Amino acid sequence: MSMVDESSRTPVTAADVEHSVRLSVTALRAGLAADWGVKAGTLEWDCWETVEHLSDDLFAYAVQLGPAQPPLDGEVPYLWEAKRHGGPRNAVHADRAAGPAGLLQTLEASGALLTAMVRTTSPEVRAYHGFGVSDPEGFGAMGIVETLLHTHDVAEGLGLAWTPPAGLCDRVLARLFRDVPDDQDRWRVLLWATGRADLPGRARPDKWRWYGEPLS
Repeated sequence: MSMVDESSRTPVTAADVEHSVRLSVTALRAGLAADWGVKAGTLEWDCWETVEHLSDDLFAYAVQLGPAQPPLDGEVPYLWEAKRHGGPRNAVHADRAAGPAGLLQTLEASGALLTAMVRTTSPEVRAYHGFGVSDPEGFGAMGIVETLLHTHDVAEGLGLAWTPPAGLCDRVLARLFRDVPDDQDRWRVLLWATGRADLPGRARPDKWRWYGEPLS
């Protein structure tokens, strides 16, 4: 296991958020003709619902930073609701008539919102998240983790290839996960840290979380 060395850590940036969403959309476009009603990996949601949830995550992280005085004890009170029992509770719902291409537009748009907020919000700003009151870098890192993991889930469901850059995985691990193995395959470590994969000689975590609080 390796603890984060803040003095040598490379920060997560708005460009990283933008890059992660662009990679996700490019990968998922290869499955536009597939059945998006199949389960997304090991999730109980289908592929359409999972991308809606991802769009909603990115939107929610962006708006959390938006008020002049961001909330420190709860979320900005949009109405989050599920379209079916057991489905994701979202404020963002894509028009089914627009098909998977339209769904991916919502992902791009929500990603652009979070990119802009991370780029323009003062690093001194703090806002509530259930895994710790965080700063713009933290919300950007959370958005990237959501993007990388849920793209993985959907890619599994649609039978698509998906392996994000190791450096991107390493930066979000260093920002949000306090104590993770230093194995060379950083994507595998991120999958392991979020309960989606095994690592040699290590039990898969039964429960997992990240830590949004700024490191310094």
